[in-house]
Amino acid sequence: MCLLWFILVCYGLTQILVYGSIFNKIRPAKGFFGELFHCPMCLGFWVGIFVYAISFNTELFTFELNWANPLLLGSLSSGTSYALSMLFGDEGINVKRN
Repeated sequence: MCLLWFILVCYGLTQILVYGSIFNKIRPAKGFFGELFHCPMCLGFWVGIFVYAISFNTELFTFELNWANPLLLGSLSSGTSYALSMLFGDEGINVKRN
């Protein structure tokens, strides 16, 4: 259950940072950070590491403190954030028709 909460938190935070209109004025448009903040897969990795780093301040999920968990959880966040952002859009479930 902890992993499900982790995935949902990371997906939500990634969606807000990449697509949220509230951040339009402060979201970088060019350069490295511009690319990072327009890619749910890229930003999802760093969101996963951030959420892992603050996980000791929440009771939703807890992860052991070691060197492998940030890499693994960042990768999990990246993959699931990208997959969910491709599956769900503003209009609901994305269905690609040829």
